[in-house]
Amino acid sequence: SHLNQYRRMGSIFGSFSFLSAFLRPAIILVCGMLLFNLPTLVYKIGMFLRGILYFFFCNDKSWKKPQDPMIVMEPILEKEKTGEEQKLERKTIYLCRHGESTWNDTFNKGSHRSAAAFAIGFVPGLIKSLLFELYLILSGKLDSWFYDSPASHLGLDQVKDLSGFLKSSKARNDAIAEHVAILKASPESPPSKLLCSSLRRAVSTMAGGFKDRLSRRPQEKILIIPSLQEISRNPDTLSITPAHTPIQASWIDKTSNLCDFQSTFFHQVDMSLHAGNKPLNTNGLKRMREFCDFVFSPSVKEDHVIVGGHSIWFRAFFNAFLPYKEEHVGKKKKIVNCGIVALTLIKYTRPSGQPTYMIDPKSVEVVYGGFH
Repeated sequence: SHLNQYRRMGSIFGSFSFLSAFLRPAIILVCGMLLFNLPTLVYKIGMFLRGILYFFFCNDKSWKKPQDPMIVMEPILEKEKTGEEQKLERKTIYLCRHGESTWNDTFNKGSHRSAAAFAIGFVPGLIKSLLFELYLILSGKLDSWFYDSPASHLGLDQVKDLSGFLKSSKARNDAIAEHVAILKASPESPPSKLLCSSLRRAVSTMAGGFKDRLSRRPQEKILIIPSLQEISRNPDTLSITPAHTPIQASWIDKTSNLCDFQSTFFHQVDMSLHAGNKPLNTNGLKRMREFCDFVFSPSVKEDHVIVGGHSIWFRAFFNAFLPYKEEHVGKKKKIVNCGIVALTLIKYTRPSGQPTYMIDPKSVEVVYGGFH
C-alpha cells in the first residue's frame, strides 16, 4: 500500500511538473507581450478604472424633471399665430441611431433572434467576447469589445441598408422625399450639417450610412460633439478615443467593404471639440441642453442638422422636450438601429436671456425605420 501511495504521489508531482513546464513559457510570453505593449496596457487599465468609477458613482441618468416646455411656449406660440413678432427660432433635427454594437450582440436579445436563442447562446457568446478582449489587450490594439463598443457585423449590415435607402429614389411621399434630399445633400436641398457622438458605433454609422454624400463632398466633415455621448453608466458608453485624436477603425470596420472607414475617420471627422470622456459630475439633461445650445449657436449656421447618436439619449430627448401632455411613442420606445426620425426644435429666449427649447409635436416624422 505504501508503494502505491508513493506511486500516486509521484504521478501527482509528475503532473505538476508537466503543467509547470507548459505554463512557464506561456506566462513568460504573456508578460513579454504586455511589456512590449505597455502604453496601450496602461491606457486600458486607466479605462478599466474609469469604467468602475463611472459605473458606481455617476449620476448620468439622474436629474430633476425639468419644467414642461409647453408652459413657457404655449402663450408665445399663440401670439405668433396672431402675427405678433416673437423671438422664436427653429431648426430641423434628424436623429439617426447607430447600428447594433458588439455590446448589444452580447447582452441584448435584439429583434433578430428569439429569447430562447439569446438565452442559449448568452454564456458561449460572453466567453467568446471575453477571450477576444484578452486577445486585444495582449496584441496591444487600442480596441475593445466592451468599452466604446463598435458596430457589430449585423450593425454594419444595418448601416449598409441605410446607405441603400438614402441612395434609392424611392420614398413614401413628397415629405419623406424632401427629407431624403436634405439627408443626401442634393443640390436643390437646403444646406445641412452632420453632428455625431464620439462613440465609435455612431461615427461608423454616419461614415457608412452617408458615404455617398461624403464621397461627393470631400471637404465636408462629421463634427464630433461631447454632448451627444450616450446616457448610461455602462462601459460601452465611455469613449476609447483620446481627446482631439482621430478615431481608430475597429477590427470589424477594417474588414468591411462598405467604405474605407479609417480614411473617413482621418479625413472627414472633425475631432476638435472631442475633449475625452463625459465627466463624472455630468448627467443626460445637462448634455441635452448643451446640445440644444450648440445647435442654435453661431457654430451651426445651417437650419437642418443630422445627428448620429444613441437610443437612450434620443428617448430622453423626447421626454425632456416634447410637451408633457403628448403621449408620443418616442417617449417610451427606442428608435430602431439605423432609424432616422425628423423633428423641429423650437427655441424661445426669455427677456432674462434664458433659453427654452421644445420639440414641435406635430413635426415628428419617421423618415426611415421607426420605433420598437
